[in-house]
Amino acid sequence: MINLQVRSETGTIEARAEHGVVWGPELASLDQSVFPMLGHLLPYADTVFNSRQVVTLLAEVSRLPPGVITAEFARELLDLGQTVLDGPTGYLWFVGD
Repeated sequence: MINLQVRSETGTIEARAEHGVVWGPELASLDQSVFPMLGHLLPYADTVFNSRQVVTLLAEVSRLPPGVITAEFARELLDLGQTVLDGPTGYLWFVGD
């Protein structure tokens, strides 16, 4: 399971998703040339995006094939991504198992 958090510059968790995303073949097989942000997620490691990268990441969500992530996770991803964009500094963390 990969969970989602917004962390401040100092590492403080500012917000977190209630739903995670299960690592499966759909997510693992995303074409990195089409999904440059989501295509680089790893199941057992953390992946961190800054606010400039979050812009690209959020654009990828609407183009995902059905079944890659749940509707609940997509909604939280969009919301937490916007939180990063609205704040002075912050990072979107995908926290792997």
